[in-house]
Amino acid sequence: MKYAAMLVALAGVAACTPAARTAPAPVASRVVEQPGALRWMRRSAEYRALTRQTYAAAARRLDELAPAVAAGSWGVILDADETVLDNSAYERRRALLDSGYTDASWAAWVKEEAAAAVPGAPGFTAHVRALGGRVVIVTNRADSLCAETRANLRSAGIAADVVLCQPPGESDKNPRFARVERGTAGAGVPPLMILEWVGDNIQDFPRLTQAMRGDSSAFTPFGRTFWVLPNPVYGSWEKNTAP
Repeated sequence: MKYAAMLVALAGVAACTPAARTAPAPVASRVVEQPGALRWMRRSAEYRALTRQTYAAAARRLDELAPAVAAGSWGVILDADETVLDNSAYERRRALLDSGYTDASWAAWVKEEAAAAVPGAPGFTAHVRALGGRVVIVTNRADSLCAETRANLRSAGIAADVVLCQPPGESDKNPRFARVERGTAGAGVPPLMILEWVGDNIQDFPRLTQAMRGDSSAFTPFGRTFWVLPNPVYGSWEKNTAP
């Protein structure tokens, strides 16, 4: 009887004891890797070498061209995004959100004025001005974001004399190129002979489009007066079909 009573007591204790809990399996954190092209721009030595190499070659060519032109009468036209301003931090942010470009997120990024300089760009723009030239930025950032763009250029060390953003309905840069050459780009800016163009998109160069791919003669100005920087992340090339 005592043994039976002991079993009943132990059973009661067991009933009041919480059941042992199994530890929950760890939940793997969601890792969103950046696209390969973006990783290359942000991480590689090659990207930095290419941008510096391009700007160094463009500067040497200016040393040959500028002495034949009166100081103050010539300039260089450059694009902004991925030419002098590095927006890869914005691209990374969007990739980590598993999302892409949106007008709202882009406007918010521009208003942060946080884009860094593309390697080689500050030294090149300073060199243009030291030789007596004007630095003209022609960008398709909206006119409504131009004040923040100018501030970001200054903070990134880009010595810009003129910044022309995109007026409503004018995504084509050629009319702005023409205004710079005619002297109607802004108050105090005379007509300028453009000695060089620098960009990362074929449309950053006068009258060029992706249609030039099959015309070898169209590439003649590159390495002479046209200088292109690598941008494998986005651009007009995305609409090209396979050859």
